[in-house]
Amino acid sequence: MIVCDKTREERPLSIKPDRLTIAGALLFIGGLQWFMTVMAAETLFPGYSTRANDLSDLASTVAPNTSLIQPSAFLFNATTFLLGLLIIASAYLIYRACGARMFSILLAIFGASAMGVGIFPGDTGMIHGLVALATFVTSSLSAIAAYRLLGKPFAYISAVIGAFSLIVLIFAMFSGGQSLFWQVFGRGGEERFIAYPVLMWTIGFGGYLMGASSHKPIPTKQL
Repeated sequence: MIVCDKTREERPLSIKPDRLTIAGALLFIGGLQWFMTVMAAETLFPGYSTRANDLSDLASTVAPNTSLIQPSAFLFNATTFLLGLLIIASAYLIYRACGARMFSILLAIFGASAMGVGIFPGDTGMIHGLVALATFVTSSLSAIAAYRLLGKPFAYISAVIGAFSLIVLIFAMFSGGQSLFWQVFGRGGEERFIAYPVLMWTIGFGGYLMGASSHKPIPTKQL
């Protein structure tokens, strides 16, 4: 069950599940292809460490010691760009089906920011940091905002995932490398505790949307 906005123009119920199913498939495919491609890029990057290296080091390490290794750089940039594109398309379809404006906007910004990460690797400087930060923030907020769209218990799970990633991000930004996650798991591990939960949520949310088409009628609620 997914809760849609009653204020949107009424459409036949049979249309809504179709759009939601497509949106869910895009999210599911986007998240899955990202994990598989990043895993491949990590194995093709000599000396890469999930503890010591950021995810975006696969595209290029930051200045002044920039390092661009192919095909890892191409794989990371391409898969991240594609992830963002599919998320934007899904956000549009969700908005058309349900009119969940705030959630759709957050999800679309998440997608656009992810595309920015794919376009601007670490050696581009500040702009990479900005789009990466926007990706982390809006992905976490999207998972939290999805609470009002989802049935329980997935609504609770979604909110907890978003809050967890956001809390880790805040500690990472203001602890100066002294957060618990940095100390235990390293720089790369800390970033993965921010990124991986919401990316796995993206896959789970996609599966949830695909399953929503089996629930009729679709209840409506003003968001």
